[in-house]
Amino acid sequence: MRQKAIFYHAGCPVCVDAEQQLATALDTSRFDVEIVHLGEQKSRLGEAEAAGVKSVPALVLGGLPLHVNFGAALADLR
Repeated sequence: MRQKAIFYHAGCPVCVDAEQQLATALDTSRFDVEIVHLGEQKSRLGEAEAAGVKSVPALVLGGLPLHVNFGAALADLR
């Protein structure tokens, strides 16, 4: 069974670079990867926050938030 991986970002250069380097490097035979652009999908901000995401870009893997770099705080996206 594949594990869910959600990569949250806001479309900034830091986020796009992290997406290209990290999210696309995940083994898709092991992970079901979803990319969520919070700048375009503001309705999912609560979901990201509930998963423990404090800033983007962030990867939620196995239910644990991994903060990759600092592009923007979630509060800045509201």
